[in-house]
Amino acid sequence: MIQTLLIANRGEIARRVIRTCRELGISPVAVHSDPDADAPHVAEADAAVRLPGATPAETYLRADLLVEAALRAGADAVHPGYGFLSENADFARAVLAAGLTWVGPTPEAIEAMGSKVAAKKRMAAAGVPVLAELDPETADVFPLLVKASAGGGGRGMREVRRKEDLADAVAGARREAESAFGDGTVFCEPLLEGARHIEVQVLADAHGTVWALGERECSIQRRHQKIVEETPSPAVDPATRQRLYDAATAAAEAIGYVGAGTVEFLFKDGDFHFLEVNTRLQVEHPVTELVFGVDLVAWQIAIAEGAELPAEPPVPNGHAIEVRLYAEDPTRDWLPASGTLHRFEVPGDVRVDSGVESGSVVGVHYDPMLAKVIAWAPDRTGAVRKLAAALAGSRVHGLVTNRELLVDVLRHPAFLNGDTHTGFLDEHRLTEAKERDLTPSALAAALAQAARRRTGALPSGWRNLPSQPQRVSYEGVDVDYRHTRDGVTTNLPLTVVDANEDVVTLELDGVRKRFHVRVYGDVVEVDSPLGAVTLRVVPRFPAPETKVAPGATVAPMPGTVVRVAVEQGQRVEVGAELLVLEAMKMEHRVLASTAGTVTELRITQGQQVDSGDVLAVVAEDAS
Repeated sequence: MIQTLLIANRGEIARRVIRTCRELGISPVAVHSDPDADAPHVAEADAAVRLPGATPAETYLRADLLVEAALRAGADAVHPGYGFLSENADFARAVLAAGLTWVGPTPEAIEAMGSKVAAKKRMAAAGVPVLAELDPETADVFPLLVKASAGGGGRGMREVRRKEDLADAVAGARREAESAFGDGTVFCEPLLEGARHIEVQVLADAHGTVWALGERECSIQRRHQKIVEETPSPAVDPATRQRLYDAATAAAEAIGYVGAGTVEFLFKDGDFHFLEVNTRLQVEHPVTELVFGVDLVAWQIAIAEGAELPAEPPVPNGHAIEVRLYAEDPTRDWLPASGTLHRFEVPGDVRVDSGVESGSVVGVHYDPMLAKVIAWAPDRTGAVRKLAAALAGSRVHGLVTNRELLVDVLRHPAFLNGDTHTGFLDEHRLTEAKERDLTPSALAAALAQAARRRTGALPSGWRNLPSQPQRVSYEGVDVDYRHTRDGVTTNLPLTVVDANEDVVTLELDGVRKRFHVRVYGDVVEVDSPLGAVTLRVVPRFPAPETKVAPGATVAPMPGTVVRVAVEQGQRVEVGAELLVLEAMKMEHRVLASTAGTVTELRITQGQQVDSGDVLAVVAEDAS
């Protein structure tokens, strides 16, 4: 019987396992890197062990440190979570060799599926339909995908449409895979455009019983990372569902699978092809839990203790949808964002699995996902409506996020009709930055700040003989208003109904709307039915600006230089790759914004850089 469980992971993953430990009466033990010392998962555990260092390679990817931590804390079992070493057969063996219980599939099953190349061959032999495998060195079928043989989550994956781009894509995928999973092996397969991503949750015990717990639709993706998942899939009919179940069960039985896992497929025109087996719990497992009424982590633990599954799985009920809320900046090509999360609140009847809370610091070393928000309802329409309302009404202050994108997806007619595929965001141009009228929110912010500064009966800026309006400037928008005996007047086509330091009510086109305002230093967060707006106050006396040389390319975020693609003195065209930065577990290509000659190269491979650091200077061609 497991009494003390070390969770070899962090953030939302660790908190998810801790929650089940509490329900089962098991004592949870956390591990943490130095940046995670004050993270919520550390505070919630009964004990925590420090892993000295900051990067995943120094901490959460060190099997020796994790086993040592479990022994030091007196744990009798290890749960790997999902991600990091959860699909590492050597880690599982090290845990077992230390006399600890491994909460997961056998090392042999992990090893059998750890290489996607070998897994596809094994699945083909078991009668599971697979896509053709292409050699990364000689592939000539385009478009294609370069994929990491180990791991998942979109890391080590590149889409290639021209043969001349293949070599660079393979090299980049290998670097990213090596960094994320410790294995740089990659392979290629045809890109099925317009296909859906469908996966089946399996759960198997050591006594021969295998459950297929429904299919999940995971087709809404950006950069090959899932951002919306649901069960059941609106595209799968009962006959196809049974074929998917049969294929997933055959895959599990072919490798003697034990525990929770996922068999992933590409689905198009009624046919499906095997992608991979994830020998772990998936990020999107909550939708399955809500529809089938199970706790998959509890079953993982029970199976590790030798429990038998009932002969038949539970009967599904209703529909569940999950979205992944990321700290990302839509105005900067969705680059990951870091900083302090001042406020994090999600209202409504939804489940929130999160690694952060109000006051958490989101750093640059790990995945930028803030939370998973999941809604259940008796039918799909109800789940969509509930989830969209919860997201639209949430308060996320301090970091820019993909929240508006998620709401746009959930309310898009094509999504509501179930017409989704892996190219959905591009087809409907949902990732493009949108122009927004910020003036109502800016006026609300200005009035709330004025109310905050009020010291007596008269409002800030009051004049007996007013000569000009009050002007408040935020980055990108200015607003003018005037306090009169009849209230606040403005040149905007709206009416100020009421204003205090927290809530401002404006009437627009005959409709009253409430604007909730919070101030954090020079940043003002405004939440209203018009959407969330972050405003930065323009100081009355700005500090001197740092001048950047013409043609200078600066770092868009803190990160590590993993590749330098040019040399000083080299001529480049617009859009040429200058270097590659790695941040938040993803690679980001830094491109030349002008054609010319590289006159300065201020970085080297392996160098750490901060946001705003000058990386290179390209002298523009004379016209």
